[in-house]
Amino acid sequence: MSKSRAEAAAGAPGIILRYLQEQNRPYSAQDVFGNLQKEHGLGKASVVKALDQLAQEGKIKEKTYGKQKIFFADQDQFDAVSDADLHSLDAKIAALTAKVQSLQQSCRHMEAELKELTNALTTPEMQKEILELKNECARYTERLKNIKAATNHITPEEKEEVYTDRRKYCKEWRKRKRMTTELCEAILEGYPKSKKQFFEEVGIETDEDHNVTLPDP
Repeated sequence: MSKSRAEAAAGAPGIILRYLQEQNRPYSAQDVFGNLQKEHGLGKASVVKALDQLAQEGKIKEKTYGKQKIFFADQDQFDAVSDADLHSLDAKIAALTAKVQSLQQSCRHMEAELKELTNALTTPEMQKEILELKNECARYTERLKNIKAATNHITPEEKEEVYTDRRKYCKEWRKRKRMTTELCEAILEGYPKSKKQFFEEVGIETDEDHNVTLPDP
């Protein structure tokens, strides 16, 4: 055992006695150890030994519940409390409990507000974003101005005429391609060579040869 641990163990009875008298509530050995270990560096064995010693000396009381011992300060050392005093203490406890709940609620509101403010943009960030949006708006305004100023607009009627022609020519394209395909297949039935050789001899070029795809109807 180190010197500091030994000194803590030697002073354990006094530390624990003061603690039980100040708190004036029942504790198990594990509770006392957990509450005092960090501040005073007491080991579990030192706490158990000190509690047993204090109980044997009559400085504290102990009660056994099943397999667990509970230790608490000797109540005879405290002045008797009247019913009126108890009622007064109960009232104070109720008032303090309400105050604690109110403060906890205020803390929750402040934490939520802090979280919202933390996630929000800073003033320089907002100024930068505003400037970027203004620049973007200016670009779109200029683009719209150029579009409106253009002289090569087409009317809806002209646009519809273009689409009508497109549909007509695609329909004719599809029709002629089907006819050509059927004619070639009929010839190839009696042709002694391959389809590729036939196309080369005749000079037929397909859409696929030029990576051309027939538009959808």
